[in-house]
Amino acid sequence: MSEADATKGNRRSSKYSTLDMKEKSSCLERIALRNSLAKETLSEFFGTCLLVTFACCSIATAVLNYGSSAGILGATVGGSLAVTMAVYATGGVSGGHINPAVSFAMCMTGKLPWVKLPFYVSAQFLGAITGSAAVFGVYYDALMKYSGGVLTVTGQNATAHIFATYPSPYLSTLNGLVDQIMSTALLLILIFAMFDKKNMPVPSGLEPIAIGLLILTLGLSLGSNCGGAMNPARDLGPRIFTSLAGWGSEVFT
Repeated sequence: MSEADATKGNRRSSKYSTLDMKEKSSCLERIALRNSLAKETLSEFFGTCLLVTFACCSIATAVLNYGSSAGILGATVGGSLAVTMAVYATGGVSGGHINPAVSFAMCMTGKLPWVKLPFYVSAQFLGAITGSAAVFGVYYDALMKYSGGVLTVTGQNATAHIFATYPSPYLSTLNGLVDQIMSTALLLILIFAMFDKKNMPVPSGLEPIAIGLLILTLGLSLGSNCGGAMNPARDLGPRIFTSLAGWGSEVFT
């Protein structure tokens, strides 16, 4: 075979190789576009799982080492940092909502298509349940030692509040409702205010830190009555898990 033929063969091979690469790239782009909702759904699942895992682990560390009288400062700081890490991990994919209330508000303002809401919310609740299971597994021995093997919602060695938020004994139903409406409303209003380009937007890359500081502020100022839930997935997901893991139906009373 002559040198010219070899050169032509190499060019032809290179041409086909380039075409193959373009076809593969096009296929990958189509797959990525088609599965964008799946990516966002998995992102919300992972982010909420991270949030619940870190937040509940910080509460478990406080309660299981210092008892039920442990202050809310450590747990609040831990929860705020958990939100920051979760938003950093998922913000670029799904926006890092990690909260059904936030996703609903995004739909109400046209920032998220309504068709995506069921996927986001389902992923958030499943992520919260999975995160609760992770915390239960990591701290299982400590939970058994602290509670004497009896998992209770109330009492001196109660442990259910490690996972979900519970109202203080003095709180009435009406006062609890007002507390949750106010805290969640402030959360959403301030999130939209921080990201409003006409206001004073948070510098790019610092959004998760700003949200974490917001959660810290709300937790320290409005966390006494109900534990500062402000997140249906963060509260109901762990509550569902604990009802199945040994605490029983009392977690819903």
